Parts: sequence; structure tokens; C-alpha cells
Amino acid sequence: MQITYLESVDSTQTYLKQKVSAKKILLPHAVVAKKQTAGLGSRNNTWIGIEGNLFLSFAVSVDTLPKDLKLESASIYFAYILKMTLKKFASKVLIKWPNDFYVEDKKIGGMITNLVGDVLVCGVGLNLVKSPDEFASLDIEISKEKILAKYFKNLEKNFLWKQIFSKFELEFYDNSFYYTDNNKDKFLLKKAKLCEDGSIQYNGERIYSRR
Repeated sequence: MQITYLESVDSTQTYLKQKVSAKKILLPHAVVAKKQTAGLGSRNNTWIGIEGNLFLSFAVSVDTLPKDLKLESASIYFAYILKMTLKKFASKVLIKWPNDFYVEDKKIGGMITNLVGDVLVCGVGLNLVKSPDEFASLDIEISKEKILAKYFKNLEKNFLWKQIFSKFELEFYDNSFYYTDNNKDKFLLKKAKLCEDGSIQYNGERIYSRR
């Protein structure tokens, strides 16, 4: 994984998507910013970029992804591998379906994915040291460099989706007291059924990440 470090950028996700579209980078490639002024959250929301936190996007060819991974659930796949990485450093971070990072009942970050041609661009925002009032920060002290080194090493292991899903499935039901929505209703995850492809079923509707 080649890594480009930036002092400041509007959004690592926007920056990397533009580079991918212009075919100006070699894959796989990551972009890490010290400061982010217009970060992207899920569903086109903004993600407040306080300096010192992790602002990361990385691009990988779809051809290199596990053959059993449905692209709509790629954010779950990459988010859970990051959760596994942080857990090795004694963090108790958890994943709320489909791709939000939580510590106890507070959100500390999230993962989004976008398809640019045959390239998947994944964006991560994670509060390491500071957070707005309604959010929280990671429960351990660790450098961005240490997280990235271990995370990218784990990505190189090319876990199958079924390996990740078997772990995520247990956590999904353990954390089913959280709410999500289907763009119409807000409902408890315990009222939904998790499907093997990462989607959930609620009131007869199949819902994918949409992120």
C-alpha cells in the first residue's frame, strides 16, 4: 500500500476519488491527512475534522477483493478488519451495523465506500484524541502510524467475507440495542435479521449499507 500524506485537504475521500478518476495513482493507494476541512460522512453528511484524529482513504481494485464479498457490504468488511486491528491494541471499540465505530454508546467514527469504475475507494474517519460534544474518542492512546501499519498488514491477509461475517454476526446481535433506519423508519436492530451477505431484513424489506 503506497501512502500519500497531506497536511490539509477538504476530504481524503474526494481527493482520492479524483485521483482515481484521472488515473493518476497506482493501486493500492492510501491518503492520510493531518487536517480535513470538509470530510464526508455517511449519507452525504459531513464529518467534522478536528486535527489529531484519523482521516484516511484508500483505493483498491475490485479484482483484488474476496470473491465472496458483495460490494454493498464492503464497508462492513473493511470496518470490521479495522475493529479487529484496534482490538489487538486493547480497544473495546465495536461496530454498529453497518459501519459505525462506537465506544459504549458514543459514536467515534465511521467507514464509507464508493465505487469509481472498477476501483473501490474506502474512507475512514476516527476520533483518536478529540471529538465534538455528541461524539466520543477512541478508548486507547495510540498513534495513527501504528494503527495504519497494523491495519494495512491485516488487509494484506485477504480475509474471506465469510471469515469476517462469522465474527461480525456475533457482534451484530450483541449490539442489537442500537437504532438504524431504512430512510423511512427508525428501528432497533434487534427487530431486524442479519443476512449472510451483510444486509438486514426488516418488515419484509432487504436493506443494504447504502454507504
